[in-house]
Amino acid sequence: MTRFVRCLVDGEPAYGVLDGDEVALIEPHPFATHRPTGRRVPVEGLRLLAPVIPSKIVAVGRNYADHAAELGGTVPDEPLLFLKPSTAVIGPGDPIRLPTDVSADVHHEGEVAVVIGALISRVTPEVAAKAILGVTCANDVTLRDVQRRESQWARAKGFDGSCPLGPAITTGLDLADLRVRTSVDGEPRQDGHTRDMVFDIPGLVAEISRTMTLLPGDVVLTGSPAGVGPLRPGERVRVEIDGVGALENPVVDRDAEPSAATA
Repeated sequence: MTRFVRCLVDGEPAYGVLDGDEVALIEPHPFATHRPTGRRVPVEGLRLLAPVIPSKIVAVGRNYADHAAELGGTVPDEPLLFLKPSTAVIGPGDPIRLPTDVSADVHHEGEVAVVIGALISRVTPEVAAKAILGVTCANDVTLRDVQRRESQWARAKGFDGSCPLGPAITTGLDLADLRVRTSVDGEPRQDGHTRDMVFDIPGLVAEISRTMTLLPGDVVLTGSPAGVGPLRPGERVRVEIDGVGALENPVVDRDAEPSAATA
């Protein structure tokens, strides 16, 4: 099992491997043949970035029956897919900026995300599983009121900051045995397991590859379990997957403070 992180070193993004309380830097990145640089930096005080900035984020709706039921929907006969732009991505510790001028009901949706490690198109589930580099935590932040009133979900799920990712990409995990939990200010909200998915992860990735080529670094959000709920300024939301770590983000009003540039 390897935990890749992307971090800020000397003002520039760099990849490394978590090793105890240090990060062993690598070059160029995990999506190609890579090698250690020989430099190690302490984790303490290190700014972790989103572990990848994908060409696209393919997300799956209603992939847990309990979540479909809580929103009054039905389980689809085939995977329900939608896209998030790369500009939706933020990293660990970055603020989720609520667009309160657009929505009055913004929800968290903690999810297992898989990061693609090889170019694939029209593959079988067996090939799809081998093309997955690893797993990271994701939060499919959603403008619920906008989602309800619009027939497609581009605005509701694609706004800036709507896809926190991190803290690491972990390889070698059992995709059928992953637990994802979400809490807000320490209060448990969601607790799901991949065994309860309607469509399993290799099957999802294979199905996506039937209609769009997946590239190294692309991210697939595999669906959210029941327990989604509102986020408010001043709160802190945490998504955790055993073996990956915890993704934490503060929640702020978009207009409450100036936006900081992220790497």
